[in-house]
Amino acid sequence: MRQEPQLSTWIAGILVRDLRALRREVEAFADERDLWRVPPGISNSAGTLALHLAGNIRHYIGAVLGRTGYVRDRDAEFALRDVPRTDLLADIDAALVAVERGMARVSDADLTRPYPDPPRGLAVTTRDYLIHLVAHFTYHLGQVDYHRRLLTGQPGRIQAVAFQELMTAGDDTKRT
Repeated sequence: MRQEPQLSTWIAGILVRDLRALRREVEAFADERDLWRVPPGISNSAGTLALHLAGNIRHYIGAVLGRTGYVRDRDAEFALRDVPRTDLLADIDAALVAVERGMARVSDADLTRPYPDPPRGLAVTTRDYLIHLVAHFTYHLGQVDYHRRLLTGQPGRIQAVAFQELMTAGDDTKRT
């Protein structure tokens, strides 16, 4: 029988899965310029959201938990335009490394402790803040997928959030 993964390992697995999905979304834009188009009624382009998501993970997990030294420029995440796709993908890859390094330092016992960089000065546990980061990421990932389909007419069949990438997907003892 397979032992259940630690919650910290599960959170890292979901973030890795979703970062890979973001990478697939960015790669799926046939015309790189579409990454930066903003249709009426929409606040941010898919490129802006990709920069924001990578920066968010690199800061809150890489710099805060993993002590990577990354210095975030949140204003630039929302101000930059026409960043080459290769640079967006490099930022996503750096966020993947940040998750690997940052989450390797987090035990389940650490999850019950206060998050070391309280968001807006609010005292929250590391567990609660990491779950918030997962939900925030997934929310914006859905926006990127919708932007891509809206702007390109491409169907949504790129397996942005692939079930087979769930940590327990290969565990036959869990299937009914």
